[in-house]
Amino acid sequence: MYRYTWRTAILEAVMILTALIFLFPIYVLFSLAFKAPGDPSSLIAPPAQPTFANFIDAWNQGGLGGGLVNSFIVTSITVVLVVIISAAAAYPLSRAGARWSNVAYFGFLAGLLLPAQLGLLPLYQTIRDLGLLGSLAGVILVNVGGSMPFSIFLYAGFLRALPTEFEEAAAIDGASPFRTFWSVVFPLMRPITGTLAVLTAVATWNDFLTPLLYLSGSDQQTITVAVYGFVGQFGAQWNLIFAGIVISILPILITYFLMQRSIIQGFAGGLKG
Repeated sequence: MYRYTWRTAILEAVMILTALIFLFPIYVLFSLAFKAPGDPSSLIAPPAQPTFANFIDAWNQGGLGGGLVNSFIVTSITVVLVVIISAAAAYPLSRAGARWSNVAYFGFLAGLLLPAQLGLLPLYQTIRDLGLLGSLAGVILVNVGGSMPFSIFLYAGFLRALPTEFEEAAAIDGASPFRTFWSVVFPLMRPITGTLAVLTAVATWNDFLTPLLYLSGSDQQTITVAVYGFVGQFGAQWNLIFAGIVISILPILITYFLMQRSIIQGFAGGLKG
């Protein structure tokens, strides 16, 4: 049993203060989301008369329903493609001993060093020439390509620490390299796959710049761009903006609470591997 000393009290006070600092922006977010327009109370004061009208107005005026659907489509397809393509690319890069595999691997890692802003203009022109501007396919293509370097880096590091005995046994049984990867190796990568899926899903769902660039001028918008629609040239509807932000984060929060155990196990296993 540990004794409760003055050091313990100081540590608890620091932890409580740190928790309050992190919770304060969340409190302000929900407080402003429930405040009626023209509420004279200060920023940190709770709403005098909480109202759900902001959420109803934001949903009806901003088209948040369609934005949620589009964000779900973009996020789900991006996660599936990133997992499949990066895992399939990392497997030969981590198992082949040829010089070309190291050159290709470091070529992918170069994508982590170059700022994404350097490729905005040529990438926009490429998507335009492919006829994908204003479509969700263009956003998905950009998101998948941008996620490849980091995803291959994670998968390759995990695979290099994974024993090859199972693959050798499958090869002795006559399994092809594709069958070995899909039936033996890929299930063993479940921890790092869960970690990568969570990171990619959160980054894609919260992405603002990519859909703003490649969906501008079209009727299809993601939830982040739909919320941005409440910002006008001469002012902003802050009560609707904060209500829209709350609506946009609810799917991620609900998914996290429903899959909390699996997500934590995936992070723990992925970092351990």
